[in-house]
Order: sequence, then C-alpha cells, then structure tokens
Amino acid sequence: MYRDLNAGQMVDRIEQLMTNQQYDEFQLIIDELQPFDIAILFNQLPEELRPHFLGMLETRILTDMIQELETSAQYQAIRMIGSSRAAEVMDEMDNDDLATFLHSLSDKESDLFLSSMNISESGAVRKLMTYPAETAGRIMTNRYVWIPQHYTVKEASGKIREFADISETISYLYVIDEDKKLLGVVSYRDLILAEPHHQISQIMHSRVISVDVGMDQEQVADVIRNYDFTAVPVVDPNHVLIGIITVDDIIDIVYQEANEDIQKLSGSGKDIDFNTKPTTAAFRRLPWLILLLFIGLISGTIISRFEDTLNQIVALTFFMPMIAGMTGNTGTQSLAVVVRGLISKKLSGKEVRGLIIRELLVGLIIGLTCGILITLLAYVWQGSLMLGFVVGISLISTLIIGTIAGTVIPLLLNKLKIDPAVASGPLITTLNDVLSLFIYFGIATLFISYLV
Repeated sequence: MYRDLNAGQMVDRIEQLMTNQQYDEFQLIIDELQPFDIAILFNQLPEELRPHFLGMLETRILTDMIQELETSAQYQAIRMIGSSRAAEVMDEMDNDDLATFLHSLSDKESDLFLSSMNISESGAVRKLMTYPAETAGRIMTNRYVWIPQHYTVKEASGKIREFADISETISYLYVIDEDKKLLGVVSYRDLILAEPHHQISQIMHSRVISVDVGMDQEQVADVIRNYDFTAVPVVDPNHVLIGIITVDDIIDIVYQEANEDIQKLSGSGKDIDFNTKPTTAAFRRLPWLILLLFIGLISGTIISRFEDTLNQIVALTFFMPMIAGMTGNTGTQSLAVVVRGLISKKLSGKEVRGLIIRELLVGLIIGLTCGILITLLAYVWQGSLMLGFVVGISLISTLIIGTIAGTVIPLLLNKLKIDPAVASGPLITTLNDVLSLFIYFGIATLFISYLV
C-alpha cells in the first residue's frame, strides 16, 4: 500500500499519522520497513516529532532501528526514550554494537547506562569493553548457539528454536566440551540433511577455523573473506569459545577501514564527515596542510635559483604547471595501487622487487608516450624543436621518478611497520612537484645555449 511512496511522502504520511494518533496504520507502515529505512525516516523527521515517533515504536523494532543509527544519533535517541525504556533497549541490543556505543561516551555516562541494565547483559558488555579497540574481542558477540557433542540432531534443532530470537545467527552451531573448549562446528545445512537420531559428534566438522580474541579486526576480515564464512568463532589462548563475529560486522569494519585509508590518502584527517563542525574539520586538516605549505616553499626557492634561465627562455613557464601536475598525478596513481595491494595481502621480498620493476616499466612507458607527444606539441606551438626536446626529456624523467616515488614510499613505510596510507596523496604530490621543477629547470639550464 505504501511501497510506492517516496522518502518525502513517507515522512509526510508518518507525521500525519502521528499527529492523529493513528497507531494501527502507523504500525502497518513500520512493519513493511527495514530497520535501516526506519533509521532514515527518524533522521528526516523534525526534531520535535522524534520523541513521539520513538514512543510509537515497539521495543524490538526500536532496538533494531537504533543499531542502524550513527553514534551521535544513537545517543540522541536513547536520551529521548527515557531511562527505563533505554535500559530495555540496551538489554536487547547486540552486545558488540552496544560496547561500541558506550565506548564513545564518558566513563560516567557509560557506567550510568550499564548500571540500569540487566546484570548478565551489562556484565557481558563490560567484558567486551576490556578488550583493545579494533580486535576480535571488541567486535565479537556472545549471542550464539552452542551444544555438547553428545546431543542428537533433534535436540540440537530444539535448542536452535529456543534461542533463535536472541542468537545473532543460527547458520552455525558450535560444539564445546565440559570446559567450553571448541571441539567442532555444525552448519544449519548439516542438521537439515542429517537424521534426527544422529549424534552431533557424527556430523560435526572437527577442523574448525577460529580466530584469537586478540587478533586485529582486519585479519579477522581476511579470514571471513578467504573462507566465505557468515560467522567465525572467537577463542581465548586456551581455545575456550568466548564469542563469534558475524559477516555484517565485518562489512562495517571493511567500510570503516576503507574510509580511514581514503582519509589518510587525501590528508583530510580522520573522523570527518558531513556532520563535522567547520572548526573541527579545519583543525584536523591543518597539520597536513601546514607541513605541505613549508615543503611547497622549496618549489619557490628552486624557481628563484633558475631565474636567469627563465628570463632568457620565457616559454619555459608555459610548461611548468603541466610538468608538476603530471608528475604528481602519476605518483598518486602508483600510491593508490600500492596501498590497495598492501591492504589485501602481505607482500614478500620477491613480490616487492617485482612491483618496483613493474612500476618502473609503467613509468617508462607512460613517460615515453607523454614525452614524445609533448615534444611534438611544443614544437608546433613554440616553433622550437630544441624546446620541445627539453620539455619532452624533462617530462619523461619526472614521470618515471614520480611513479617510483609513489611506489617506494608506501612500501618503505610498510616495512617500517607504519601504516602506508599515511603517505598521503598531497604529500606525494608536493614532493614530486619539488623534484619535477628541479629536473625541468636543471635540464633547461643544461641546454640553455641551444635554446637562446
């Protein structure tokens, strides 16, 4: 009935139903929407209507919606619904999502929220918050189904039905012993295909791929990607099963890590989005820009050193922006290729050498192609074959150097155990500007007697 309404019409209709207290029709619309869509609807409503909107949502739907909001909007929504209902919602939230939310608050506020929750739920969340950020322990959940190996398929199926509502996934059942050590795993598919009287020990897979509680979240993402899992078990050093990580959390992590790398590559700083205040965004970008400002002054010094060359051959100035710009572009392209490769795999020494040689050849091919082209264009435009030769040779040299710089710098940082993404695009571009101008004017000065 409401599927054809666009976003604006949906907001208007919800506002109308809320104003008229038409709860049944309001609920019919909400039941057709996904939590993500309800979260968008919440963000688009006027602020004065948001508390009323939240009050009309069932607790289960409200919980799912809040988990789809950004952290700042989650805080706003939880404050709106009051302390008693907030406690109900937080009891229902996935523990890993709640731990992430509470970690963004002050210790005082976090403790206040936790003290209002069910003791067992708050205890599980407190335990998650003790693990370091961006590790398997921080992003895991304790809401999964485990069974002993002596269970029959029928008993295991019964336990799935019993815990389906609170478990984050029922794709896998994890088999443990009396000490809660992980013995095996059974997929939901295995259960369906097995006979009801079969014991779990007969159908379980004893070779279980698991991750250590202290493993970095990016490595966890690699495990799930490599094995095409929808969930992976988390174990402590004694191989005791303490949680699972689901693929939806991994997707969020991949998105988050990609954004962080893009921000580092652009030199824009971390945690800047559409909602960041102008002053905050400016101060997060300033350190990079101030550094590049001083490096950029070197370009002016180089130009001043070759002032005599410029005075004699004014036409050299026509090609300065092109030389510097092309060098920076090729360096940034190589940087992006290398950083993307380092994110997806760990390179061996042989692969590093192969990559450098390949990029050297790439730079040579690009340089020769662009150099020959600009030589002809400079000759036609300025009527000087020697000027074209100088510009062409300069472009070939700078493009090769730019490509190598964009390749070697992130590899070197990676070797030094520094995040290669910090070799940002602006830094590579600025350094290449300095090198390209020095090479350009150096070659021009070398051939000055043929240019005058």
